[in-house]
Amino acid sequence: MDHNLTSLDSATGPKPTVREIFSGFLGLGLISFGGALPLARRALVEQRRWLSAEDFTDLLGLCQFLPGGNVINLSVAVGMRFRGIAGALAGLLGLIAGPSLVVIGLGVLYERTQDDPHVRHLFAGLAAAAAGLLISMAIKIVLPLRNKPMAALIAALGFIAIAIMRLPLLPTMLVLTPLSIYVASRNAQ
Repeated sequence: MDHNLTSLDSATGPKPTVREIFSGFLGLGLISFGGALPLARRALVEQRRWLSAEDFTDLLGLCQFLPGGNVINLSVAVGMRFRGIAGALAGLLGLIAGPSLVVIGLGVLYERTQDDPHVRHLFAGLAAAAAGLLISMAIKIVLPLRNKPMAALIAALGFIAIAIMRLPLLPTMLVLTPLSIYVASRNAQ
């Protein structure tokens, strides 16, 4: 992964400081109701220019394979890539600090108002908006694969296996991960 760091630095903006990593992920966490993934790509690739679109897709693929939440893994991986352990901790703490406090407060409020029909309608609307953000993000993540037909094929196979055929994630990943590594190594030669 070190060989990507030099191309990463030249293709994107300057290397962020630990404070910038913390504040970047704090802001991301605070505005990411319904999930941070749709906004993570925009923040990291388009706004802050810490990663290229291709680097984001590659890193997200790794983070989705690892146990735990993929955006939490992404915050650690991005922080680690730029500033080592301090950056990893800054990314993680930035991502979870603000939202944790907000969720605790909203949980208390929801406990008192959950039977109100207005609150139920509010949550139905929020779910629809979150689905739209997820679809938008999925399209943006797939776009870098348009010039890589084999990678796009593997992504399509993963979608078909998990979303359509309802196969379990772990066996699907155990088959597709070695296949994608093989395809990537063949393309690098």
